[in-house]
Amino acid sequence: MTASKQKLVSMMTYMRPAYSTIEQLFCEKYLLPIFGEPDDHGNYTKVIGDRPNVAFTAHTDTVHKMQGIQKLSITNDIVTTMTGSCLGADCTTGIWLMLGMIEAGVEGVYVAHAAEEIGGIGSSNLVKDYPAWLIEIDAVISFDRFDTCSIITHQGGMRTASDAFAKSLADALEMPQLKPDSYGTYTDSMEYSGIVPECTNISVGYYDQHTSKESQDLKYAEMLLERLIQADWSALVFSRNPTVVEYTEDPVWRYSESGEDDLEVSKIWKLLLDRPSEVADLLYSYGFTMDDMCDEMNLDLVDRSFYTDVSTY
Repeated sequence: MTASKQKLVSMMTYMRPAYSTIEQLFCEKYLLPIFGEPDDHGNYTKVIGDRPNVAFTAHTDTVHKMQGIQKLSITNDIVTTMTGSCLGADCTTGIWLMLGMIEAGVEGVYVAHAAEEIGGIGSSNLVKDYPAWLIEIDAVISFDRFDTCSIITHQGGMRTASDAFAKSLADALEMPQLKPDSYGTYTDSMEYSGIVPECTNISVGYYDQHTSKESQDLKYAEMLLERLIQADWSALVFSRNPTVVEYTEDPVWRYSESGEDDLEVSKIWKLLLDRPSEVADLLYSYGFTMDDMCDEMNLDLVDRSFYTDVSTY
């Protein structure tokens, strides 16, 4: 196994829920020496080059419920966990890709966001702060998508990147298997979509994320890193207007990953995206409280505390 692959495997042993001690140890080992101190929201940022116009992002937390160090299994370059929890390749592989690109000197703004798995807390606050480097950014590329074939054009049913950009990115990487994909759900790049023209998420080679079956294809990850280092980033096409809100016409976009197919629920989801405050007021007027909905959704204490703690508002 190459040293590069071994580093990724070692990084995936850290089970690191947001704000956990293990996450802090992970960041101190892998990020602090390269990025320096995080901002007030826990985001680590590194700028390479003079006024770069592309930002690369991943997140420091994993969806694990318990923190700790896990044992992994590797067979034919496929990594899985032996703990019965998830692997956490989401988003460890993204962090690893950024570290490799930084080491190679690829120009760009690199951001390791905090607390993506519990609501995009780090990225949403960073965008509100509007750091100086953000003025120059034409594209935000997250490394947080499953499989080996996607360049996301829509998140939550809303367009966040143009098809022209997605195709130009695949061409720049010389990876024709990467296709425009309108079935994205959410990652940190979506938080930038109201001010940055092209906000996407690309496949990094993990599968079955957030489950005990999660796996990472090491061969694909290493190949992707090579292409990211060699890419001609000046060839990207920026054509989306971030001030124009566009939703997908596909009524079942919401269910591509779960297998469900309910048009009415898809319509409700679109309404939630478009008018969240009015929907919240309507639910409250019918007697629903946040505790009621957390109960109905069987949220555990960690997830419930995020939505019911008034200090997060």
